[in-house]
Amino acid sequence: LFVVIQLFFSFIESVLQSSQLILAGVTIAAASFAGRYILRNRAVLKKAMEALPIDAFSKYHHGGFEAKMSRREAAMILGVPITAKPNRIKDAHKRIMIANHPDRGMLF
Repeated sequence: LFVVIQLFFSFIESVLQSSQLILAGVTIAAASFAGRYILRNRAVLKKAMEALPIDAFSKYHHGGFEAKMSRREAAMILGVPITAKPNRIKDAHKRIMIANHPDRGMLF
């Protein structure tokens, strides 16, 4: 019985090793095809990249923030004017907290 169990586990181990080799080969082939596609179509891809708007991310704050957060920085993060009323600040804070909540999008 012990010999049969050893043979069974050695068979399973060889199957796993061969499947890993097959997976590695498929991954290398996919990377090769992707590289060939990019090299053949680099002119088209370059035109497509140039067609993208340059200021696509201009609505986001570029650069770092100050050591202690000011009202200006808080207003920039919340997307409200510095002179916003407390109700509007609370609504913006609630919207951002809901959008960035870690449980958002869970299935259960």
